[in-house]
Amino acid sequence: MTISLPGLLSQLLLGLVNGSFYAILSLGLAVIFGLLNVINFAHGALFMMGAILTWMGMNYFEINYWVMLAAAPVIVGVFGVLIEKLLLRWIYKLDHLYGLLLTLGLTLLIEGAFRSVYGVSGLGYDAPDLLDGSTNLGFMVLPNYRAWVVAASLVVCFATWFVIEKTKLGAYLRAGTENPRLVEAFGINVPLMVTLTYAFGAALAAFAGVLAAPVIQVSPLMGQNLIIVVFAVVVIGGMGSIMGSILTGLGLGIIEGFTKVFYPEASSTVVFVIMVIVLLIRPAGLFGKER
Repeated sequence: MTISLPGLLSQLLLGLVNGSFYAILSLGLAVIFGLLNVINFAHGALFMMGAILTWMGMNYFEINYWVMLAAAPVIVGVFGVLIEKLLLRWIYKLDHLYGLLLTLGLTLLIEGAFRSVYGVSGLGYDAPDLLDGSTNLGFMVLPNYRAWVVAASLVVCFATWFVIEKTKLGAYLRAGTENPRLVEAFGINVPLMVTLTYAFGAALAAFAGVLAAPVIQVSPLMGQNLIIVVFAVVVIGGMGSIMGSILTGLGLGIIEGFTKVFYPEASSTVVFVIMVIVLLIRPAGLFGKER
């Protein structure tokens, strides 16, 4: 089988775009699990909400893409505050299974509500005019919107990593989950900090949804297609590892893209094959800490 350089590079780009979605979604999961110790299965539904809210804003209220790129994560983040205060707060000291079941049930409720209104068929969602078209690089044609997705995802991912791992705020967050009484002794409102952490994770999912909508058809079920793969990414990178989620998401997206070139039949399962191999060799994940 002969593969041209432009064809190989286009698949690399496609893999990098998918990897960007994997990275930003798995980052939100890692933040919530690493700091709140909750397996948030509702992440896919929050991702879908970001996309559909943007579609609603653009079609019902004629709000442009750039405004919704900021507004949708804020709206979903506020919804995340309600989820944390009304539901998750009661299960923090229980087994992880309770959080998984609770967020799974919440996912079914959210998806069912949107499906009853919009059905399961895809909704039209065009890229903004500023990012329309493509750029000829000589060896390949690069769609402008896909380049924007990769750039925006990388900036958000590494900015989040920097805040959590390298700033005083991140140190307070980590300390607040490990020893909340000690942190409260310094006058820090730990419950508020926990609530805002979940809201931020929800906002990350919505931000990914806004970015994905012109690339992945908008549908109430669009989160189902990604969330299982994203969970596999988090497990491979290491549960709760921020940098592990980012690097693993990008890397697996690229591997998936190359697999589509050389062995297309395995492209939908290669991530899970890698997960099995990693868990057999290193159960804590590539970047996770052994306990």
